[in-house]
Amino acid sequence: MLIPSIDLKGGQVVQLVQGERPAIATDDVDLWINRFIGFPSVQLIDLDAAMGTGTNDNLVRQVASSLPCRVGGGIRSVDRASEVLDYGAKAVIVGSSLFREGNPNIDFADKLASTIGPDHVIAAVDSKGGRVVIKGWTETTSLTAVDAVRALEPFCGEFLYTHVDKEGLMEGTDLEAILAVKRATSRRLTAAGGITTQAEIDQLDGKNIDAVVGMAIYTGRLEIKYP
Repeated sequence: MLIPSIDLKGGQVVQLVQGERPAIATDDVDLWINRFIGFPSVQLIDLDAAMGTGTNDNLVRQVASSLPCRVGGGIRSVDRASEVLDYGAKAVIVGSSLFREGNPNIDFADKLASTIGPDHVIAAVDSKGGRVVIKGWTETTSLTAVDAVRALEPFCGEFLYTHVDKEGLMEGTDLEAILAVKRATSRRLTAAGGITTQAEIDQLDGKNIDAVVGMAIYTGRLEIKYP
């Protein structure tokens, strides 16, 4: 299944190359809401909240009340997770907060899952150079993605695996890395990072893996097929 991605920064819809350089920025949020109506799930990330530089809560409310969204970015507490669900999100995407001192933060994961339910938790595991990266991809841990997935599996209903090495480059993804994560968990898996073509989406779908796509949609490289 294709899951379109909407990233928010500074009150705009953006797409960043490698999480840093802006490639696309637009104020027309309604355009993308209308384009993605009909998709079973849309990924919505508040990049400002993720970096601790503010929030785009008004836009999060607008999009999450219009589309079936999984929302991430700056989910650092149970209260914040509950607040985002109240905005209309179907699930929250939690990343860096699931790690502490380079290891899985089991206490927080357990508290989050116990409060909002594991089915409302999507654990984000980002990998660069074969190791899990956190805090906006600025800090590298000693964990592999497989290590992280095995530790966090009891506390979530799904994993979001991002292959950061390919993110935003539109050069294709790393199927073998994704399949290694898939083999490590019985939870549903969504993959992101460089996914560009319908053939890649179909290949992942054949393995029961969903695909998050951003840059390729916004640049017109991928012509989206509506469900």
